[in-house]
Amino acid sequence: MSRVRLWDGSTPWLITRYEDVRTVLADRRASANPDLPGYPHVSAGGAAQQRRVRTFLDMDDPEHLVYRRLLAADFTVRRSEGRRAHIQQVVDDLITTMLAGPDPADLVTAVALPLSVRVICSLLGVPYADREFFQRASNTVVSSRASEQRVLSATEELLDYLATLIDRKAEEPRDDLLSRLAVDELGAGRMTREQLASIAHVLLVAGHETSANMIAVGMALLLANPGHADAVRTADGPATLANAVEELLRFLSIVQSGRRRVALADMEIGGTLIRAGEGMVVATDVANRDETAFPDPATFDIGRRARHHLAFGHGTHLCIGQALARVELQVAFGTLVRRIPTLALDCPVDELTFKHASVVYGVGELPVTWHRPRNGAAPASTATKEIIHARTGD
Repeated sequence: MSRVRLWDGSTPWLITRYEDVRTVLADRRASANPDLPGYPHVSAGGAAQQRRVRTFLDMDDPEHLVYRRLLAADFTVRRSEGRRAHIQQVVDDLITTMLAGPDPADLVTAVALPLSVRVICSLLGVPYADREFFQRASNTVVSSRASEQRVLSATEELLDYLATLIDRKAEEPRDDLLSRLAVDELGAGRMTREQLASIAHVLLVAGHETSANMIAVGMALLLANPGHADAVRTADGPATLANAVEELLRFLSIVQSGRRRVALADMEIGGTLIRAGEGMVVATDVANRDETAFPDPATFDIGRRARHHLAFGHGTHLCIGQALARVELQVAFGTLVRRIPTLALDCPVDELTFKHASVVYGVGELPVTWHRPRNGAAPASTATKEIIHARTGD
């Protein structure tokens, strides 16, 4: 337990131990409400956005639970598994298109990003044709360095777009989540279009940013270490592949700014007293490297039983889309390494551009080839260290 100084001069507690992180995220005295004094905002832009739009991620129970229950049925394990065939078809089509195009290619724009966008657009009922607009807005929203004005402008544009879309859904509903909410909640007067737009906002942004970045940086790790890629390729059944995905989630932990909380009352965590009104940066990525929870945690072990990792958070705010994300990742990683056994990085790892200025870690581009990589591709012995510690170059 230690104090850290943030961009605005505040000094919240940094919580890193696995058990301490689980304790805080499960404790109702640790509030996710960003309007409370002492809440440790990620940035000035992030603070401005949270003042403008309240999403269910920023709410405590019981208010948070009202929103979560509206969405729970759409994100069950059963419903997510029911989308596996569609996700597989999308991945197959994207790979076919990539292989028919120039070699080398950027795996981010060829597979990772369009896959995650297609999946969330299909679920929500957001037109895929509008992807350039909302991807641009989303990139600004998740940036930890964008100015307040840029973040607010992007947020307003996105909310206006989604509110208009919800109005259309109310008039001409289809078989998608936003249509259901527009008919059942807006039509019945239980929620406003602004409330539904806030739901759509968080699902659209988080639903594609996290999966796309996880696929990209996960493939960077696998391709830089051919032994790991071979292990995924030869996985003896879906259970082994699923286990490999859990270790990738633990090892990479792409949510890199921590879950933010503020104490509603005095609480003792790990033997340290946190006073009411003091902020907490709950570092799930660091907790996923706690040797008391994961022996030899700095080693990527594809056979490790890592399902108890905290990449999706913990407690009442456990990621509602985790089951769908797992299906996406299993299909993407498994299909890429099996269908293109010669897939390789086309540049040294230290030439990749890592996303330091985002709350979600990833790579800007991932140049790959399926013929012969150009000279200088990173050797497997150093690549894992470079990928995992790239953010220290910020």
